[in-house]
Amino acid sequence: MKTIGLLGGMSWESTELYYRLINEGINAHLGGLHSARIAMVSVDFQEIEEMQHVGEWASAGQVLAQAAKQVEAAGADFLLICTNTMHKAAPQVQEAISIPILHLADTTAERIKAAGMKTIGLLGTRFTMEEDFYKGRLVEKHELDVLVPSKSDREIVHRVIYDELCVGQVKNESRDEFLRIIEELRDRGAEGIIEGCTEIVMLVQQQHTDVPLFDTTSIHAEEAVLEAIK
Repeated sequence: MKTIGLLGGMSWESTELYYRLINEGINAHLGGLHSARIAMVSVDFQEIEEMQHVGEWASAGQVLAQAAKQVEAAGADFLLICTNTMHKAAPQVQEAISIPILHLADTTAERIKAAGMKTIGLLGTRFTMEEDFYKGRLVEKHELDVLVPSKSDREIVHRVIYDELCVGQVKNESRDEFLRIIEELRDRGAEGIIEGCTEIVMLVQQQHTDVPLFDTTSIHAEEAVLEAIK
């Protein structure tokens, strides 16, 4: 079994999901008392969040690159960056290490294409929804048509992620807003929705809507399990 590297803490709530899902996945495949071999470094999200919101992406990337070196030194065979937004720094992180990054956007895109879908809605932080490091990768590398909410709805999604989900708050009224936004994306032609922030699954699961959801946390974790045992 390969050792899975996790670069976590952004937020710790979603990293907790990664840890549980990966261990459950390894046990489901191997049985008995098997659990995952994991090397993890968890960063201080307050530090990262402050850098994000003043545009100091290179500095945030340097923090992640240093943490990734620690993960590699601990014996990881490949790395997961356990957050959608900080995949903005994936090239900077990859330059700092010799082990490969299992890119979250790529694993998600492959699931979407396997489902026969072409037009997809994207929810996430403002950075993920508006910048090309994630949306552009889906479009250019995977030839998907990506729809994002209106500017006012992007602000709602961003606020709920940072002010509520990242501090462990799950509110029914926020779920209602997300479901409204999902329906509007479907009306515009979205065949499914990428839950493009690792915390969104805390708020909206498939049981809440008949629009197909692509939970990036679960997809990333499942692909990590397959990579570890192949």
